[in-house]
Amino acid sequence: MSIIAIENLEKEYNTNGIVVRAVRGVDLSIEPGEFSAIAGPSGSGKTTLLNIIGGLDRPTGGVVKVGGRDLSSMTAKELSDMRLQRIGFIFQAYNLIPVLSAIENVEYVLLLQGLGKEERTRRARAILTEVGLESEMNRLPRELSGGQQQRVAVARAIVSEPDIILADEPTANLDQATGAGLLDLMKGLNNSKKITFLFSTHDPMVMERAERLIYLTDGSVMSDTKKARGKRTGRSAAAKKRAPAKKK
Repeated sequence: MSIIAIENLEKEYNTNGIVVRAVRGVDLSIEPGEFSAIAGPSGSGKTTLLNIIGGLDRPTGGVVKVGGRDLSSMTAKELSDMRLQRIGFIFQAYNLIPVLSAIENVEYVLLLQGLGKEERTRRARAILTEVGLESEMNRLPRELSGGQQQRVAVARAIVSEPDIILADEPTANLDQATGAGLLDLMKGLNNSKKITFLFSTHDPMVMERAERLIYLTDGSVMSDTKKARGKRTGRSAAAKKRAPAKKK
């Protein structure tokens, strides 16, 4: 069964009487353990799609299921619980709590889940060591480099071993070498822990490393390529309509 299943997804915004269709007729299925990227230019609907999958935004129409559950049937509390228990988020801006140390930032998710102090500390130490921050655990975010802060954000996202990691432009604020190292780290975690990773990005490094590349234009899926198999998967109906006719 798909861990994420989307059917005919629509999202519209109405600003001062002007309707903007951010997502248009998207059909998408993500299998457990995938390492996939949603790519496309700015304004193509990447972040909107990721936010809807994460239950941070509600669609205008269509169906989104995560782990077999229809998000539209869930209350705000149920969505919050799902995010806490099943989904890890990695944001472009890190979103660390500035007054907490690296280890305290990572522990915070486990605190919300109700784990005891000893278990929280053990797991946070283990994951920070795994991401290469063993000697930086007690530093505040302002005392860390951008790459180190993003590693803390990755550790925080995976410490509870969620089913899915949603990563919104995770390399956007990093230099090329740091970004490449972070991507290799996440791919290693994908391999070892079988966590499903879904990125939104326009970074060529992310697109190159992704095993599947879903390309959006104007809110529609224009192509969907699984690199491991070396062939293109089925496209949405909207994509087929927009595709140019072949020249004879």
